Order: sequence, then C-alpha cells, then structure tokens
Amino acid sequence: MALDAVCLTAVLEELRKTLVGGKIDKIYQPSREEILLAVRGAGENVKLLLSASPNGPRLHLTREVRENPAQPPMFCMLLRKHLTGGRILALEQPHLERIVLIRMETIDELGDRVPRTLVLEAMGRRANLILLDAEERILDCVRRVEGDVTTGQRAVMPGMFYRLPEPKPGLPPLLDRELEFRSGGESRGESLEEKLERLRRIVETDHGFLPYLLVRDGKAVDFTFLPILQYGPGTESRRRESFSQLLDEFYAGRAASEKVGQRGQELQKAVKRLRERVARRVGQQEIEREATKDRERKRELGDLITSNLYALQKGMRSARLTDYYDPEGREVEVPLDPLLTPQQNAARYYKEYNKAKTAEVVLQEQIEKGRRELEYLDSVLEAVSLAEGERDLLEIRQELTDTGYLRRAAKDSARMKTASKPMEFRSTAGLRISVGKNNTQNDKLTTKLAGKGDLWLHTQKIHGSHVILWTEGQVPDARSVEEAAVLAAWFSQGREGKKVPVDYTPVRYVKKPAGARPGMVVYTTYQTAYVDPDGDLAKRLRVK
Repeated sequence: MALDAVCLTAVLEELRKTLVGGKIDKIYQPSREEILLAVRGAGENVKLLLSASPNGPRLHLTREVRENPAQPPMFCMLLRKHLTGGRILALEQPHLERIVLIRMETIDELGDRVPRTLVLEAMGRRANLILLDAEERILDCVRRVEGDVTTGQRAVMPGMFYRLPEPKPGLPPLLDRELEFRSGGESRGESLEEKLERLRRIVETDHGFLPYLLVRDGKAVDFTFLPILQYGPGTESRRRESFSQLLDEFYAGRAASEKVGQRGQELQKAVKRLRERVARRVGQQEIEREATKDRERKRELGDLITSNLYALQKGMRSARLTDYYDPEGREVEVPLDPLLTPQQNAARYYKEYNKAKTAEVVLQEQIEKGRRELEYLDSVLEAVSLAEGERDLLEIRQELTDTGYLRRAAKDSARMKTASKPMEFRSTAGLRISVGKNNTQNDKLTTKLAGKGDLWLHTQKIHGSHVILWTEGQVPDARSVEEAAVLAAWFSQGREGKKVPVDYTPVRYVKKPAGARPGMVVYTTYQTAYVDPDGDLAKRLRVK
C-alpha cells in the first residue's frame, strides 16, 4: 500500500523526536526518485530516506545500504548547495494530506541564515520532491509538471511559487473498512469528522499510534498504525519497534521482490525467445522431412527413363512414358533437363532419391535433437517460475551460459562461488524432503547428494523439480511418500491439474546419460502415484 495521510501523521510524530534540531551532514541521490539525508541529531547519526517513487512514496529512517551513482544527479547537487550544513526546524503536514514540509535553516553564499523547505508530496503516481527558497519559490523538483488548464493539473516548475495541491481529505480504504468492521457497520454513512473521532478513540485505547506489519501466508502485504481485525486469522498484525523499521522492512522486501520479479521476467523472455527460435527451426525441419517422403517416385522416374533410353535423346524437355509402376499402366509425363543426355537425366533422378533418403535420416536426428532442446528450455522456464531470489536467477543464467544459450558477460567472467540451496521440507513423520529449484540443483541433488537408497520423485512426462525423500536408511512411511509426491506435483507444470502422475524410485535406478543437458535423467523400476497438487501442504511442510 501507499503511505496514507493518517499513517504519515504517526510517522512524523516519531521522526520529530530524532530529526528536529538535527544537522544535515551529507546528501545522496541513489536513484532518480530517492534522496538520502545523513542527519547528525542529538546523540546519534541517522539516514533519512525521502522517496517520490510512484510505487512507494514515503519518508523514514533507514538502515538499508543503497548504491550511489558515480556522478551525482543535478537535483542532488542543488540540494547539496542549499541544504548541506542546515538544521531541521520542523516537520509539518497539512491536515489529512500526504504531504510533508521539512522546514530548515541554512547558510547561503553570503553567510546569512536563510530558510529553505524540502517538500515531499507522497501522492502515488504524482509523488514529487520539491525544494523551495525563502519566498517559497520552487528552486527545482524531481518531477517537473507543466500543468494543464483544461484538466486543472497544477504546474510544478522552477521559478514558480509553490502552492499546495487541492485538498482531498478522506480515510484510506483499509481504515474505512476497519472502522466499519469494528463498528458492526455503524460507521457506514458517517461523516469524515465522525469517522476520525471513532479512529481517535481506537488509537487512544491501543495506547497511541503503533507500527504494525500485516503478514499473510508468510509475506508482508500491508502496514498501518493499529491492529487490523477485518481479515480474520488469515492475516497477522505483527508489531514493530518503530515506524521507520516497519517501512524499511516492508519496502525493502517489496523492492527485492520486485527486482527479482523484473529480472525473472527478463530471463523468462530471453528463454522464450530461445525456445521460439528452436521451435521454428524444428518446424522447418519437419516440413523438409515431409518433402523427402516422395523420394520413391524419384527412383521410379529414373527407372522409367532408363528403360526407355532408346526412345529419348538430348534436348528433350519431357517425355510421355508408360508408367509400369501404375497398376493400370497409364502414361506419365516425365520432366527432363534438355541440357542433359537421357542417361544423365536418369542419374539426376537417382541422385535426388539418394539425397532425399539421406536427408530424411539427418533431418530426423536434428528434429529429435531440437525436441530435446525444447524439453530442456521448458524445464528452464519452469525453474524461472520457482526462483525465490536473485541468486536463483543468477544460477539459471549461469546454466544457460554454460550450455551455450547465453553469452557470458564481461562482468560475469567468474563463476558464482556459492550456489543457492534447494527448497527444504519436513514430512509429517519428520523425514526431510528436498526440492530442486533449477536444473543445476536437480543434477546435484540426484547425482551427487542423494544416497542410492533415498527416494527420487518426478512428475511423469511433465517438466518439474527433482524431489528427494531422504530415507535415512529406512523404508519410508506411506504418508511421507505421498507428501513428497504432492510436492513433486506442486513444483511442476502440472500444478493446476488433478490426479497428476508422479513416478518414484530409489536413486540407484536413476541415471544421467553421457552428454545429457542439466536436469535430464533416465530411470527404471519405478512406481507411479496419482496425487492432487496442494500448495497449502507445501507451505505447511516448508522449513523456513
């Protein structure tokens, strides 16, 4: 969610205790929409993050390390010129608006003390950071807006006097729903003032604004300043020490997830392009193979010419000959090359016959090779969908580089020293279950780590993860085998199906053919279980 106006009030209440009176030592701009102020306060040095990102406009203290560009952007240079060495006097917020005015006192080029104001407009896609001079004239901003008279869009440009956006006071949907839930529907239809009074009483009862992270299925989904009851037991309200810690944790996790998601999409697109290229090649080869199937007719025409050499001569473009291969003995028009003798025309047809015969064998081998490539690339696409972090994606990219599908970038000349780890689960009976997230992990699990007596599971004729049920030298119980089979079905392309076939066999019966691509194995002496994929089971058995 975005930082709403009420939650922003709570954040500012906390920040004032640390920032007011603090001195700005350094200023950085890690990205186009983020400013980092190093503030020396009473007894501690802190870093204040101001973000005008449309996906998460906010301000809070941060401990996250951000990489700065080699050359500071112009806006950063301007802030350094006007704000370095300045003191923070106040943090102001217009009533129920997602706007913060950081009032400061700094020293200008003449050595005079002058006021400056840094404005954060945390308003979704219109978020902005604006620097104002003593007369509240705009010196510059992160996002310049020319304005539009027809739509009433406010202009934000250097040289203009700053004016606040049109006020749009209101409660965010999360709080509106929470009030309605807690009041049993009584708050529905109440005025904003009445709802705010309800909210004030709740906050007082809960001993003030307190930072809560909302967690569902182990993932942070939202944050606010009071426990949220409307979602029931499925969503947990976890208390945090401070709003800065809360926001740092929430947005850092989301940023990492978005980064992984973006890189995963890029890798997925690259693999899909590779797959399409292979699929086109296989399709063309299949067309060419079909064209070789009329080769017998080439041989027959050569025979017809040979048996009629006495009636043919050089220079003829065609000849009408009796086709003794036709059950009815009808005549056929045989095309001839006028530049060739009859014997040479017959030899040409025999040559085309032999060429087509050889081509069919070669094309069939190439088609089978292409189909194996398609299967491999499908397995890579499945691995990308299972990637949980950047290291998983790097490992998949490394695999594609090693197999020759991607070029090795100059900065990636060295292989990764540490590989990511397979997913780990525990069966109800306590047996360990490992699930590979990519072909490299699948190979390592099956051919190097697992013992010959451990159980290997994989969906039948469906791309998916290698699953190892570690038997610890014992015969595994039926429930553990079933749970491992469900995991194999869930972490496969068959997860949306019903009664997915999963083959299982001791690892001793699983072999990797010489020269096979990563993740490709053959196996014998197996049994098959038919299971329904179950994501809830995967969550329940997962070892955190």
